[in-house]
Amino acid sequence: MSLSPTLTPRRRIVGVSTKLYFDAARTKQYVDEFLQILSSSSSPSQADLQDKIDIFIIPDHITLTSVISQLQNTSILTGAQDAFYEDSGAYTGEVSPAVLAEVGCRIVELGHAERRRIFGETDKDAARKAAAAARNGMIPLVCIGERSRGDVAVAVDECKQQVEAVMEGLPDDAEVVLAYEPVWAIGAAEPAGAEHVVAVAKDIRALECVRRRKGTTRILYGGSAGPGLFGQLKDGVDGLFLGRFAHDPAQFYRTITEIASA
Repeated sequence: MSLSPTLTPRRRIVGVSTKLYFDAARTKQYVDEFLQILSSSSSPSQADLQDKIDIFIIPDHITLTSVISQLQNTSILTGAQDAFYEDSGAYTGEVSPAVLAEVGCRIVELGHAERRRIFGETDKDAARKAAAAARNGMIPLVCIGERSRGDVAVAVDECKQQVEAVMEGLPDDAEVVLAYEPVWAIGAAEPAGAEHVVAVAKDIRALECVRRRKGTTRILYGGSAGPGLFGQLKDGVDGLFLGRFAHDPAQFYRTITEIASA
């Protein structure tokens, strides 16, 4: 089966990760409730909405295949929260990107700050995993961001190292999504300032390793993101990567419609 991305360049994109907050029953309920909201809404209609924007849901690994089944008659992308950088071998406990692609996974979240902080993952690890996702026809969604709050130049300098590592290992024509999440803003009461986010995103997009690519590179903002924020950021980013706020399917839908119409 072919899983090669067919997304229009720079379409807006929004998605949510359930992290490890849901059990299997809650994940199913969440997706069912979201689909019900999506199908029952008339403003905008489901077809119109999904024609304007790409939507993804990233559950835990255990419920991934069931979510893929729930979403099979939609254009919503199902994603994984991580993947290994080898397709097969003696790697007990790891998740094969080849198997993810085989079962219908379309996008893979990589390099999240929690993976870096708790499990010691490095830029090199994120880059190798991104390359593995791409070679299996999936879209790598690579989290980047500065650890400490500072000015734009400091943030861009730290992000540049992360982005260059990823781009070096990706095929030039591979699609990639960069999720800019200042580490200091993740889970914070307030997101990073809009001017800061827009400026950093624009400078990341202007990096030579991004500009010279033939493949589409989209940039999301994550980190206490929710309704009302995208309108302030749309000059710099292509969408939002949502966390706990969007664990309420109604709030997820509300944010999606705002991004689609902004």
